[in-house]
Amino acid sequence: MDFDGNIEHLRLAYWTIIIISGPVLGVALAVGLAVGVLQAATSINEATLSFVPKLVVVLATMGLASAFMLGQLTDYFAFVIEDIGAIR
Repeated sequence: MDFDGNIEHLRLAYWTIIIISGPVLGVALAVGLAVGVLQAATSINEATLSFVPKLVVVLATMGLASAFMLGQLTDYFAFVIEDIGAIR
């Protein structure tokens, strides 16, 4: 495998990571921002107030997006395994 092929595999791996983690990280960011604004507006500085809602929403998002994430990973690994089989 040449250098360009290796770079293409690395680019595809990074892109797959971004696509899979994007929805979960986006939801965590939105919930954290909303809770932070709520805490700033009400002057409540409770650590669990920011952690528990974020944990619940992130777990729910992972549960709802698990089929999409598994499909993306399956496609990526099928591509990688096909490329490994094509090496001679």
